[in-house]
Amino acid sequence: MDELSAIQEKLQNTLKKKRFEHTLGVRYTAGAMAMCHGVDLKKAQLAGVLHDCAKQYSDEQLLSIAKKNNIEITTAEKGMPQLLHAKVGAFFAKSEYGIEDEEILNAIRFHTTGKPKMTKLEKIIFIADYIEPNRKMLENLPKCRKLAFEDLDDAMYEILKNTLEYLKTKEPKEEIDQTTYSAYEYYRDLKKEDKKCHRD
Repeated sequence: MDELSAIQEKLQNTLKKKRFEHTLGVRYTAGAMAMCHGVDLKKAQLAGVLHDCAKQYSDEQLLSIAKKNNIEITTAEKGMPQLLHAKVGAFFAKSEYGIEDEEILNAIRFHTTGKPKMTKLEKIIFIADYIEPNRKMLENLPKCRKLAFEDLDDAMYEILKNTLEYLKTKEPKEEIDQTTYSAYEYYRDLKKEDKKCHRD
């Protein structure tokens, strides 16, 4: 059994059915996007299949694992510990699943918040997580799905904008992670710069 199949089988026994279906959706979407954008297919599938490998833990467990393993906890993560599943997931991808490749680990680490200046692989996992076929239909989802195969930076901007708009309407109010704001500002400015270049 190859590495990818072995990891997938292990995850099937660990994750809840719905979460595992989402994981498969991200794996295959990331694979298709990797082929489209010239990114290593295996890396994309490994990052896709492992992106939620820590999602089954409770808030208390995630905080405990993070503290025990010196994983930095932001103010937003203290208020909403489920955000930690990305950082804890990167930790488990290395310690439990033997992934040494930093690019794969970073793609898992930043798949929820995003960040400025992401690599193509990091963008692919962030986007695939949002657009995979099992996602419930959001207003701008068809647009994001189209952009995912045309322009990764435009897709990043659209998804980050939608995410921030959604989080601002949530009750009770949740603190938004500063990294998400920074990512949004970075891709917004990139879009403005791109428009300016076209005009010039």
